[in-house]
Amino acid sequence: MLGYHRNGDILHVSYKEVDALSNGHSKETLPSYRLNGKPVLTTEDVPSAPIQQLTPTIKNPWEIVKQSALDDRLDKLDGKISRQFDPKMCRHGPKGMCEYCMPLEPYAPEYLAERKIKHLSFHSYLRKINSATNKPELKSSYIPPLSEPFYRVKPDCPSGHAQWPDGICTKCQPSAITLQPQPFRMVDHVEFSSPAHINTLLDFWRNSGAQRVGFMYGRYEEYKEVPLGVKAVVEAIYEPPQNNEMDGVTLQEWENEKEVDAVAALCGLQKVGVIFTDLIDDGTQKGTVICKRHIDSYFLSSLEIAFASHLQAKHPKPTKWSDTGRFGSNFVTCVVSGDSEGNISISAFQASNSAVEMHLADIVEPSADPSVMLVRSEDEEGIDGKQTRYIPEVFYRRINEYGASVQENAKPSFPVEYLLVTLTHGFPSDPNPAFRAPVGSFPVENRGSMGESQELKTLAQRLGLVGGKKAQDETVAAVSDFHLLCFLHGMGVMSQEEEALLCRVATKHDLADGYQLIATPGWRTLAAILRESGERPPKRPSPFEDEDKLAKRIRGFSIV
Repeated sequence: MLGYHRNGDILHVSYKEVDALSNGHSKETLPSYRLNGKPVLTTEDVPSAPIQQLTPTIKNPWEIVKQSALDDRLDKLDGKISRQFDPKMCRHGPKGMCEYCMPLEPYAPEYLAERKIKHLSFHSYLRKINSATNKPELKSSYIPPLSEPFYRVKPDCPSGHAQWPDGICTKCQPSAITLQPQPFRMVDHVEFSSPAHINTLLDFWRNSGAQRVGFMYGRYEEYKEVPLGVKAVVEAIYEPPQNNEMDGVTLQEWENEKEVDAVAALCGLQKVGVIFTDLIDDGTQKGTVICKRHIDSYFLSSLEIAFASHLQAKHPKPTKWSDTGRFGSNFVTCVVSGDSEGNISISAFQASNSAVEMHLADIVEPSADPSVMLVRSEDEEGIDGKQTRYIPEVFYRRINEYGASVQENAKPSFPVEYLLVTLTHGFPSDPNPAFRAPVGSFPVENRGSMGESQELKTLAQRLGLVGGKKAQDETVAAVSDFHLLCFLHGMGVMSQEEEALLCRVATKHDLADGYQLIATPGWRTLAAILRESGERPPKRPSPFEDEDKLAKRIRGFSIV
């Protein structure tokens, strides 16, 4: 007891750690909410994504960064929203202007509310923050208005202490995060050039009942329905190697991804997004499906948001208006699922910039409950006994039952709505797809589980090199298929110049280029290979046909 000790005596005290409580629950209960349903061992819980270093800032990025031609064109546009003379409010002549008829800025809230536009376009948001950051009348130096969020510990702290996790200070540690719905979106609309792309993807589910994932290839264009808007035009869907199940998909290693990207680049396309199905037949035999995603459940699950964040981080958007030379991503995510009426519908989303950074910083992880995202714990240690991550304070604002805006602690979980942005989608009223061959005429790749495979015999029949011969113009039209182009690229028969000509014929549909393609050595070599592998020589008739058949019947028997 302390009463028996005198002043100056040395006391040796030991202690035992007690598990900290979080909202009345012990720390051991948190891992039960994870996807696998099992506790995560501290020696095995390593960051899911490598902790990337801080992207260095660029001096005068507007002089160095090369952005897309579409962004350069939108930067030059005025973006003002013109309004007509209002006979009720305007009191001036035909050549005058007042506050009721003067053009509006592209970010005017009254215009967005009237057109029911939920999010600002990226370039409208850029105009808005640039007008607040840089004021030409002050004659101050120009400051890039955009900066990416960074929620990781900054390396090379100038304070001189050891690198984290051995040391940290207020200069290098990230600030607290307050999640809010992102007011802008990098892409406003997703346009499918033909409904056949969706039907071909759905054919896999119709025939097998399993889900399917495909990567969308297309281009970005101006979207005039939104001020300074951008739309992603999908021209093809490539299905990578995957294991398909009734309730999900497991992607395998995509070995020829760079080759497919190269073929798309020759066609003037790029990877613009990912699309996957989430369909369950309702059993009524009416062609309707179960509605899983609605306002009372979720629209994009926490696992799917982590997947979208990972893909968006791999495809950053270069821009000269950011101090790091990049900001966000134009990569989109589409889901084919059932709506409230049981019909098959498409939804388009993007993960917010905060979601991408929180994924890279290893702050959040998916939950078994698809409507919430978990905040990781920083108390977990790695194999070397050091912390594997630094988790700043995370908050989010919501409207409580009294109608007041309150701030809540995001630990241990928070709604996924704070991490996604919704997009619109549709089909063109006057379709003009780049690939005009009937979709599905050539087998889709990686569908061996359905008994479909891409073979030389099928290619020969498609090009009209065996069986019924096709005219040259029909052969030229037959190559206008993205799956067929990727298969031809894998054969390695044609040179780079001939492949460029082939892709130009497939997308531009010029018969003069098509006749030039047929006359190239690579095409002649391809035709010779296909004729040898796709057509067997006719069988010669035998004068002793009946005797031959009888001999084949008794060949397996012997007389003893």
